[in-house]
Amino acid sequence: MNKVETSFLHKNQFGEDFLWGVSTAAFQIEGAPDSDGKGRSIWDVFTSQKGKIKSGHHALTACDFYNSYQSDIDLIRDLNIPNFRFSISWPRIMPTGVLPVNEAGIVYYNKIIDSLLSAGIEPWITLYHWDLPHELEIKGGWTNRESVNWFSAYVEVCVQNFGDRVKNWMVINEPSVFIGAGYFLGIHAPGKKGITNYLKAMHHVTLATTAGAKIIRNHIPDAHIGTTFSCTHIEPATQSSKDVEAAKRVDTLLNRTFIEPILGLGYPQADLPVLKKLNAYIVEDDLNNLSFDFDFIGLQCYTREVVKSSLLIPYIGAELISAEKRNVISTDMGWEVYPPALYEVLKKFNAYKGIKKIIITENGAAFPDTLKNGKVYDIKRTHYIQDHLEQILKAKKDGLNVDGYFVWTLTDNFEWAEGYNARFGLIHVDFDTQQRTIKHSGLWFKDFLS
Repeated sequence: MNKVETSFLHKNQFGEDFLWGVSTAAFQIEGAPDSDGKGRSIWDVFTSQKGKIKSGHHALTACDFYNSYQSDIDLIRDLNIPNFRFSISWPRIMPTGVLPVNEAGIVYYNKIIDSLLSAGIEPWITLYHWDLPHELEIKGGWTNRESVNWFSAYVEVCVQNFGDRVKNWMVINEPSVFIGAGYFLGIHAPGKKGITNYLKAMHHVTLATTAGAKIIRNHIPDAHIGTTFSCTHIEPATQSSKDVEAAKRVDTLLNRTFIEPILGLGYPQADLPVLKKLNAYIVEDDLNNLSFDFDFIGLQCYTREVVKSSLLIPYIGAELISAEKRNVISTDMGWEVYPPALYEVLKKFNAYKGIKKIIITENGAAFPDTLKNGKVYDIKRTHYIQDHLEQILKAKKDGLNVDGYFVWTLTDNFEWAEGYNARFGLIHVDFDTQQRTIKHSGLWFKDFLS
């Protein structure tokens, strides 16, 4: 008998108020890139360029959620999942990134919200999940200080149209990832590189995060407002002083740089000197506009990273040692399977006095699926979820603040630069036919939530 049948986990162990959900992102599931007046996003452009996406994949159809949202919402209901996190596509609402508004986009998201509520599912909106309107990128995108105003106008439109029914809001998703990969390394949209692009985008996104949150609060005083951060447990490869200091710098970059300013602590320049270059882009009143009293912080944790010192790596002097080189169990993304990382991350972020509530807004794994007799078996994914829930339970028993868990993700989807090669879903998608099949992990999660 395997672990799936013998697991004694049940949602009641986590308390009545613990939040359970599943997370998605517009560009990864919707498809329909030019339907009903939608404008192009930076990801529409990036995926159209040869060699950018593994296997030459694109997101022209993705999961066709744009047309199949009702049947997917029915599946969410059937899985007993009470909360659904999805993002708004900025260019679907404002095709050029600024006014005028595309009314067809408003109608579309109103249909999703109303359908969720009719099914007894609480909508959780993420305002920005990486799909910046291409017309704004032409003007510099997040490297342009005007991006704070562009984003603010977009947030105004969203809260005015959806705020009467949506109470749970997340402002910006994982800034460290989309800025690092898109504005420094160039491996994600918009494909920019360099420290100057990175630092400008970092500062403007941080300002936009708090500006957006203030707009939500002004329009919806009782809104439940948060924003999400990618976070990773960092360990030094050895206990040598060089590796320990290198790990500290990586921890500062990945776990501290984006959250500390919004908590009123400023940028952690002392522990990562390259951040002092930010001072060239900070103007009067910026430091007063970096912080906001969020109702919750969303943490998104998948793995740990092991770090060694390396003089060859500019700005940070550190190198990540891959899971493959360490010969440890990993996912299809090459990420180590290390459930204690989630406990360690919760412990780390609980140390911040300015965080009221922590919700794990993404956690999941990409593993191969086995299709047999019309069923989909993904035992590794089921084990991954179970093991991470056990870490959350341990954290709660130890008195740590953690108030919810959202699985990444509902359906297999377009996984950014990985295309369709990495499957994270609780539900299998045949991308040729768009047929959905609930996986073993989805059936287990349904029973867990019953």
